[in-house]
Amino acid sequence: MNPPSDDLAAAAAERLRQVRLRIEQAARAAGRDASQVRLLAVSKTFDADAVSAMAACGQAEFAENYVQEGVGKIAALRPRWPSLCWHFIGPLQSNKTREVARHFDWVHSVDRLSVAQRLSAQRPVECDGKLLPPLQLCLQVNISGESSKSGVPVPQARQLAHDIARLPGLRLRGLMCIPAPAQGLAAQREPFARLRELQQDLVESGLALDTLSMGMSADLEAAVLEGATIVRVGSALFGARAARAQPRP
Repeated sequence: MNPPSDDLAAAAAERLRQVRLRIEQAARAAGRDASQVRLLAVSKTFDADAVSAMAACGQAEFAENYVQEGVGKIAALRPRWPSLCWHFIGPLQSNKTREVARHFDWVHSVDRLSVAQRLSAQRPVECDGKLLPPLQLCLQVNISGESSKSGVPVPQARQLAHDIARLPGLRLRGLMCIPAPAQGLAAQREPFARLRELQQDLVESGLALDTLSMGMSADLEAAVLEGATIVRVGSALFGARAARAQPRP
């Protein structure tokens, strides 16, 4: 893969600077250290050159929503950027778990025990001559109770979290949510506060959770104020996405 063009590199550097500044300002307002918040660059629909330009600016963690697209990008970028950390954040069908278990480092969108069990059984000990650590998981919670959204309902989250935490080859790290869009900082903070409270409840029940994956381009400040440890940012880093002809799993 060739180095990114000067224009692409400059645009990536400026967008990354602006997003990091937003995180720093929100962390300061919350009395937190910005280093406690990891920036996850959501690269779905953008090509490997766009990811490479962002990686050249120092961004090390990327997220994909579509299995085939993500696996292809990981393979294309591995020769130049072997240490990038890859997160899967999209809906995960049972017939796609093997590829995710083999190629990704994190999965944020687990909301069923059956999917977690497949990831556990399919996580290889070694891949391409490299020993693999346990697959890092977040439990996706339907924090706003929307019928159209994926995620385990809040009342069922405790039992599911404990069941997943017992599976080999996985490490349950925390919770993820995609709340309903809201206008205004106070309204945006409310569902993130509920997710933080749920995590605290799970920790008190005996689970060692350290991750809150919440907040995107439009509401990352609210998420950081409520304790996000990972924010998932796409359009603010890569620009507007072109519409897809059809959804891909």
